[in-house]
Amino acid sequence: MKKWHYPLLASVLSIAFLAGCGQAPGSQPNTQTSTKESTNASGEITVYTALEDDQIKTYLESFKAKYPDVKVNIVRDSTGIITAKLLAEKDNPQADVVWGTAATSLLVLEQQGMLESYSPKGIEKVSPEFKDSKEPASWVGIDAWETAIAVNTKELEKRNLPIPRSYEDLIKPEYKGLIVMPNPASSGTGLLTVNGIMQLKGEKEGWAYLDKLHENMAIYTHSGSKPAKMAASGEYPIGISFGYRSITEKKKGAPVEVVFPTEGSGWDVEANALMKKSQIKPESKLFLDWAISDEVMKAYNQNFAIVSVKQEGATLPEGYAVDPIKQLIKLDLNQAAQNRDNVLAEWEKRYATKSEPK
Repeated sequence: MKKWHYPLLASVLSIAFLAGCGQAPGSQPNTQTSTKESTNASGEITVYTALEDDQIKTYLESFKAKYPDVKVNIVRDSTGIITAKLLAEKDNPQADVVWGTAATSLLVLEQQGMLESYSPKGIEKVSPEFKDSKEPASWVGIDAWETAIAVNTKELEKRNLPIPRSYEDLIKPEYKGLIVMPNPASSGTGLLTVNGIMQLKGEKEGWAYLDKLHENMAIYTHSGSKPAKMAASGEYPIGISFGYRSITEKKKGAPVEVVFPTEGSGWDVEANALMKKSQIKPESKLFLDWAISDEVMKAYNQNFAIVSVKQEGATLPEGYAVDPIKQLIKLDLNQAAQNRDNVLAEWEKRYATKSEPK
């Protein structure tokens, strides 16, 4: 299977160490021109995000330091739930900004005409593969996250089982009932894993593979982080999750080995967008300018191996045996977004019986 080996991307994306996450009056025109920065800005915005709870507070420190009089109301949930909430509010949008939510979800919103085009200050530094190709842009990425498998080595040793290294290993009968993964309808990590399998194998072989994986599945969670945490605690030995959370659990001292599938990892981009509303608050554009600025980009890079703006002095991230970019499969984000509803409907029909209660 081919992995993602784009020379341009490899030259511009950053690799770094992982660690441990009133309304302005009047309408604003649809324009790519950045709102003039002012540390005297004040007002209130509502930001929907799927970023991890332990990341958000740290990230926001630099925004609050720069704009202390701007109140930021954060609405945080898993990717699937945030996406569903945004779609449900289409005719009366409550969010001003979407921050750190899957690009595939933002592409769905774009298809529904829900995004206001805006190219934030500094967008020229963002890798072309991590932003909308149109100008002004409908969405701009900040980082990428990828499928990883958290394996509790002590629990497998008790069962005298080897560590699974590939997707094919996961469907071996000896792992029956020992695996947990996120439900793709509620978790972006679950969806990027399913999208990765479908684009690696093709639709027919992809569903055949997922049928076999389902036979070994104990439960589908509604959180992308939870399978890594469950593996770390020993509740289930194998959790299909994502790199950041799996490595974080290992750093906490859990007997976890972090495995990136030999065939390559599914992935998605955490991205930002401006919601289309009758009144676009200038503070919303200030937030989007800040959200790709150098200061917060360095903070993203403390949590994610792959960020959208190159960071100088990059080294191989802790927890990775090879260049993380080379681990990513070749993936068409637009195709994933276009197929989203059909894939989720089919997945629910086949596998929802093992989902944990909401």
